[in-house]
Amino acid sequence: MSLMSQRRGIHLDQSELLCKKGCGFYGNTAWQGLCSKCWREENQREKQKQIQDDWALAERLQREEEEAYASRQQRAPSQPTITPFSKFEERKTKEKSSKVNTVTKFFSPSTKTPPKKDAAPFDTQSSPSPSSSASRHSSVDSDHATQEFIDFLRPLKSGREIFKQCRAFTESMVYKRDTGADELSECVQDFYQNLSERLHTQFKGSSDHVESVMDQVEKYMMTRLYKEVFCPETTDDEKKDLAIQKRIRTLHWVTIEMLCVPVDEEIPEVSDSVVKAITDVIEMDSKRVPKDKLACITRCSKHIFNAIKVSKKEAASADDFLPTLIYIVLKANPPRLQSNIQYITRFCNPSRLMTGEDGYYFTNLCCAVAFIEKLDGQSLNLSSEEFELYMSGQASPHWPQATAASSCSPGSTALSQVHKGLDLLTGLGERQERVIEKARQLESDLIDWTDEVEHKVQSVIERFPAETQNPTATTASETSAASSAIDSDNVENELLPPPLQPQVFAG
Repeated sequence: MSLMSQRRGIHLDQSELLCKKGCGFYGNTAWQGLCSKCWREENQREKQKQIQDDWALAERLQREEEEAYASRQQRAPSQPTITPFSKFEERKTKEKSSKVNTVTKFFSPSTKTPPKKDAAPFDTQSSPSPSSSASRHSSVDSDHATQEFIDFLRPLKSGREIFKQCRAFTESMVYKRDTGADELSECVQDFYQNLSERLHTQFKGSSDHVESVMDQVEKYMMTRLYKEVFCPETTDDEKKDLAIQKRIRTLHWVTIEMLCVPVDEEIPEVSDSVVKAITDVIEMDSKRVPKDKLACITRCSKHIFNAIKVSKKEAASADDFLPTLIYIVLKANPPRLQSNIQYITRFCNPSRLMTGEDGYYFTNLCCAVAFIEKLDGQSLNLSSEEFELYMSGQASPHWPQATAASSCSPGSTALSQVHKGLDLLTGLGERQERVIEKARQLESDLIDWTDEVEHKVQSVIERFPAETQNPTATTASETSAASSAIDSDNVENELLPPPLQPQVFAG
């Protein structure tokens, strides 16, 4: 089987990463394959259609009520007059106008704002806020982000107005805790779009300057709103997190060969890059700002490209990158993966997701997660029976291959593995007994050798006892010399072999 046929289940054409509308921007699975711009346009069309349907329903209900009222008047003209259903249209108009109202009101001066706020708009303590948000905004991260945002906006001519609008918007979002996540996302995205358009007009097309301002706006707003909008209770994000986490745990048996990952972890540099990639994708959950979460994904992807390049000794391709990213996600099993993806999708600056390397890598991550959710035996070049055995834990590709006789049933395969393990343990036990026996024999030999040496030394001492010295008879020197001479002669006679005697041969 060729390498391309092996990759058939994982191959992803680059055109599949783009928006289905053909606008040229990157799409997203959370937006049904559309980019943020096309998705918002499609969503607006659906909402407009829903509004028209509501109007049609309201008109039909009003006609039916008027007809019923007219019929009642004809049947009972003497009854008191009943107020017709005349105010239904007025009430429906007010409800619809409140639904379609956007955040443009934040860009116009408020008549309810006291004049004293305009004197010092950068004073974050001067703005009243709900008691529930006061404790949240007093956190270190929120205060630090607020101070950084103020310092960034201070040199700008319109910095005061930008800060006032962002602060008013974040405070208004606190009261929308029970609002759906999609509606919260729409409010934030509308604010981004309106502010970006104003900045483009103000800075006269300086895209870099506008992007830097929008990055700071996103950091300030999402740091303060993180606890409110990340994995809200109105969504099933937590349920999806648990499902993908369980799914990845059941796929722990997937090997690097099954995914055709061109990475050699035996190389130290490659192994180090793999560990760094896993660390980065796990670290994504610790960040609060969507831009910082995207930065973790980008760093992870660059480590993956480096691992492939070192392993193949050539530049990595897109067909190499996606399987390796899937492998990294399976090994890392990042916490709250779906919640982080949804959070980035809903509240990140849309221009960052639609273009650039951040958008490209994020789209690949979404594709990797979608692939893991739909992973089957065909994607890994396995039969459906093998895939089910591996998923249930009855077999593992890491075990030795079973023989033809034992591969008929999962029970016989498991039994053969048990027997092989028992045989190995038996062999190890026999080897251990032999080693212990040899050690005991060596210990016995050492004891015998020690006893023999002691016996010989004792026999020599007994045969040649030391003589008692008499200092009054002879001098010390004469006695010592004589004793040395005698001892040396005796030792030589004892230790040296006897001299050869001449032999006489008869004639």
